[in-house]
Amino acid sequence: MAHTDDDPKFEALLDYLQRSRGFDFTGYKRTSLTRRVGKRMEMVGVHDYGEYTDYLEVHPEEFSQLFNTILINVTNFFRDQPAWDFLAKEIVPKLIASNRSLRVWCAGVASGEEAYTTAMIFAEAMGTDNFLERVKVYATDVDDEALTQARQASYRREDLEQLPEELRKRYFEMLNSRGIFRADLRRSVIFGRHDLVQDAPISRLDLLISRNTLMYFNIETQTRILARFHFALKEEGYLFLGKAEMLLTHANLFAPVDLRHRIFSKISRNDLRERAFMGAPTEDAEAHNRTQRYLRMRDAALETHPTAQIVVDLNNTLVMANNRARSLFGFSAKDLGRSFAELELSYRPVELRSRIEQAYAERHPVVIPEVARNLSNDGRQYLDVEVIPLQDNDGTWIGVTITFDDVTRRHQLQQDLQRTRQDLETAYEELQSANEELETTNEELQSTVEELQTTNEELQSTNEELETMNEELQSTNEEQETTNMELRQRTGELGDSNAFQSSILHSLRAGVVVVDHNLSVLVWNRAAEDLWGLRADEVLGHSFFKLDIGLPVDKLGNVIRSCMSGACDTESLMLAARNRRGKMIQCSVKLGPLTGPRQERRGVVLMMEED
Repeated sequence: MAHTDDDPKFEALLDYLQRSRGFDFTGYKRTSLTRRVGKRMEMVGVHDYGEYTDYLEVHPEEFSQLFNTILINVTNFFRDQPAWDFLAKEIVPKLIASNRSLRVWCAGVASGEEAYTTAMIFAEAMGTDNFLERVKVYATDVDDEALTQARQASYRREDLEQLPEELRKRYFEMLNSRGIFRADLRRSVIFGRHDLVQDAPISRLDLLISRNTLMYFNIETQTRILARFHFALKEEGYLFLGKAEMLLTHANLFAPVDLRHRIFSKISRNDLRERAFMGAPTEDAEAHNRTQRYLRMRDAALETHPTAQIVVDLNNTLVMANNRARSLFGFSAKDLGRSFAELELSYRPVELRSRIEQAYAERHPVVIPEVARNLSNDGRQYLDVEVIPLQDNDGTWIGVTITFDDVTRRHQLQQDLQRTRQDLETAYEELQSANEELETTNEELQSTVEELQTTNEELQSTNEELETMNEELQSTNEEQETTNMELRQRTGELGDSNAFQSSILHSLRAGVVVVDHNLSVLVWNRAAEDLWGLRADEVLGHSFFKLDIGLPVDKLGNVIRSCMSGACDTESLMLAARNRRGKMIQCSVKLGPLTGPRQERRGVVLMMEED
């Protein structure tokens, strides 16, 4: 089964995963990602990414298996022992010497061993009572199943073998064949789901631990994550990475404390300014002259930079446009000082006003790739647009800088490449054998440090899975085969029934909402999402009367309760409402009871449609 990393069907699969379940894998390395997805496809007998997308729609239980395969959860206590020893000996004493509260973030903790290792190190250094009073350890991961296991704090005897005996006795209570981490210390370890790519970072940190997590992402995504890590840390904070990760290209954000053990310190804003000025002069006159020279050099570099760049201040005024930007968008001297909203560039070729607000709100750059811009000669130009918020020395926002990188040539090359691929498809059968040989050669050449580390962890994960499966199969093989046949039959019937019902609900033009006896939302179809602007995962299980939507739900209370009690069978109302776009509409609401097999009333069905 051969697939290319930029297969449109593969990109469509990633888009479907993000839209349906909220997992954004576009920043992951394609070689590792396609290999892990291909493993699941082989296990379910699917040979095409488009077919696998259809399979996920029909078999929703496959999502859990796929995510467990992609999110490799390989970890153990004191993994890479020398690095933890250095942290405990050199870094932790500096942190606890401040006699203030400490905040630690362990990102990508999988089943929790790393978070509890951190808790043991601090408890050993400062004592249990002091640790409980001063330290909070925030442990996050994107895998909900792994977090559930981590919260239980229960580990096999084999998992604890690498711990010294005194630590096992001090921090774990043995129950049968499993060790349970101390309950009193668990109160200081807070687990939660967090996506490093999409979610805002935890702030005001003294120590940030992210070991062998960055290596799964591509360079662009690593850069964004490291910028968030820099923002999250205090000025005197430390960053602790895994042995397969380096920061050689991010020397402007972090300085190595011990490169061999991958421990870095944050470079403060003052340090960045001092580096920019290449050292501090000794006399005021010399300092002024040097500063003026550097400012002129900076302005000249900005003015002559080949990438178009403008600056908009906090009052939404255009205050700067370099030579490339003036040439590209036709700015003149009189445009400087004008409100940015009055300029055509604020909304064409892409809406920038909302992106500026987004950059302020999210506190990090907003990237808009390959924006199409029509030219006067009927041509088309493509720009990568980036909105970057700017901060003053005191940390307050002072404006944004917006860059427009011309990627037309790259876009044209991509189109040419696509046309070439289409032409080559006609000769696919003749070149198939050669293509397989080239793929084999290509795989042999992909031997970078991070790829080797990823493969090693995949093998460890597979080995643990096989050991567990072997133990289970040896004890319950015959009984499990019978049970599995029954479960597969029932799961297939239930999956088909759920898929059929889901297809009906999503195909209705009317918004369908079903509430139970507690007036909690049970069903929220796609038309309801389009009408009111809330996704199903945001409302399911919540009270219908507490939803913040444009429909005056308080006017439906008596009617819903009447349907629930049996006082009426069906009701129709016409209400003035505001849809998700803010437009006032007349909404037709039809209500009817939700009955069970014995005609008992289990809830109410509402159908809402714009009149």
